[in-house]
Amino acid sequence: MDQQKVGAFLKELRKEKNITQEQLAEEMRVSRRTVSRWETGSNMPDLDILIDISEFYDVELREILDGERKNEQMDKVMKETVLKVADYSNDEKAKVMKRMHALFIAALALMTFLLAAFFIDLWSGPVMDILQGVALGVGYGMIVIGVIMTSRYAKQIREFKLRLLNRTKELED
Repeated sequence: MDQQKVGAFLKELRKEKNITQEQLAEEMRVSRRTVSRWETGSNMPDLDILIDISEFYDVELREILDGERKNEQMDKVMKETVLKVADYSNDEKAKVMKRMHALFIAALALMTFLLAAFFIDLWSGPVMDILQGVALGVGYGMIVIGVIMTSRYAKQIREFKLRLLNRTKELED
């Protein structure tokens, strides 16, 4: 990252907005001297201030850090990056689903074995009854979770959770 280039870009953004260093300093709650140091490239703003600056000037944080406005090449690079991340995410989801299917099958096998043992009364005694109940509960829980996670309803559940989280964030603001 070229601090001089970033500083020149910050100065350009300030001039485009037609404000003085004092006005920007007041807006960002820093001294005019600090703004001057940013614009000369001798210092860089803290990350939280950089985020405020990007919102204030309505530019992306990446543009500020690069010291220039994004162009077509940047859009192409960004699109390629997003596609790579999406592919990676899909691969990870596929791996998780394979694991979930394996757990689901294991739970089904466990439940089948435990039910057969229950009906032919393989185990006896109070400790074995407790262990059998725990094992049946775990197996049943794994089956229920497996059905939910591998069904088409998993996506709807995730979307509902996201909507719920967004609602709570709005209420907190």
